[in-house]
Amino acid sequence: MNFVVVSKDAEVIKAAREGFHPSDVCQTFEDWRLALQACGRADMLFVDLISTLIEPNRIAGYEMFANAKMSDPTCLKVPLVIISPEPDYDLDYMVGWPDFVFGHIQRPVSFKHFRRASTWV
Repeated sequence: MNFVVVSKDAEVIKAAREGFHPSDVCQTFEDWRLALQACGRADMLFVDLISTLIEPNRIAGYEMFANAKMSDPTCLKVPLVIISPEPDYDLDYMVGWPDFVFGHIQRPVSFKHFRRASTWV
């Protein structure tokens, strides 16, 4: 299996690298644009919502990511798992599109979250 993970959080990256089966491929990126380029062979895409933000607390960066994913015919087919912000993180608002998010991981993130999610595909 091939997994792509987007996060700027070292703990999330560490959990991802520890969570997948040794025979799986786990590519990690801080920039979602680079991650989308790697989605051609991905079985699942994990995106830390906080890492998509351009300005703290402003959802516009996440919207840019979402529009880019939805407009790419290859990326559109890759199931997306969102890693949510801390429960007390204040976003200006939240948007959603039907059938856009396949799964959702709550913080704090551990290797077990990635291990479990890898069974979803």
